[in-house]
Amino acid sequence: MTKTATKVEILKFPIKISKDDKVTVLGSCFATEMGARMAAAGFKVCTNPFGTVYNPVSVANSIARLDHCVLFRMEECVEMGAGAGKICSWWHHTSFARPTAEEFLVGANAALQKASAWWKESDKVIITFGTAMVWKLVANGEVVSNCLKRPSREFSHEMLSVDQVAAVLSRMITAHPDKEFIFTVSPIRHMGEGAHLNTLSKSTLQLGLQSALEGAGSRRAAYFPSYEIMLDELRDYRWFAADLVHPTEKAADLIFERFLEAVR
Repeated sequence: MTKTATKVEILKFPIKISKDDKVTVLGSCFATEMGARMAAAGFKVCTNPFGTVYNPVSVANSIARLDHCVLFRMEECVEMGAGAGKICSWWHHTSFARPTAEEFLVGANAALQKASAWWKESDKVIITFGTAMVWKLVANGEVVSNCLKRPSREFSHEMLSVDQVAAVLSRMITAHPDKEFIFTVSPIRHMGEGAHLNTLSKSTLQLGLQSALEGAGSRRAAYFPSYEIMLDELRDYRWFAADLVHPTEKAADLIFERFLEAVR
């Protein structure tokens, strides 16, 4: 029989998820898509309580905030740039932005408290990384989750090293012995700075993940090959949206079906 695609085999996936589990989904916009599909399928899930976050450091910072439920304060409010006229924070996606700091804090802290309570009871965590590139505030070197349309001079832009990615993920797994982690790399390519940098970034994520997983063993952490399914099984532009970067709804559905097959 003629083969029409390269099948990505997922054998003996070590982590299973049932509808009795409490699942937290964190990461890129692809994580948001997968979380929405899980909720629609009847799973108990909390997805991206700070909005989309793309790099390992920002995800780790989000988890630390969920661990300790430190409420957002007035001094963490940031006025968005480009004349947006809204207030947000370096921790949040701009979907959380509000016209005043008071309104932002009410919404952000309500979401944090609800998500923190959920997180502490979660036994399964699904994390999708989009990039190994980070934006840092020039003022203090802190990694931000979102640049909030502020002037580029306020930030430096750099790629995490493989060792940095591995260290962040190893600490994440070790610090939460009550949870099982499923990591994946988003199949959405970040092409703003070119195809080569996207390849370097995705490769850095893959190598860092592999190092962390080897250190953690196979009992509480695993890798699901979303990126490989998109690039190998679905390597035709009919599976991509009009921008030729994002998967179509059908492609995302197919990846989600493969995910369900692995975790059931």
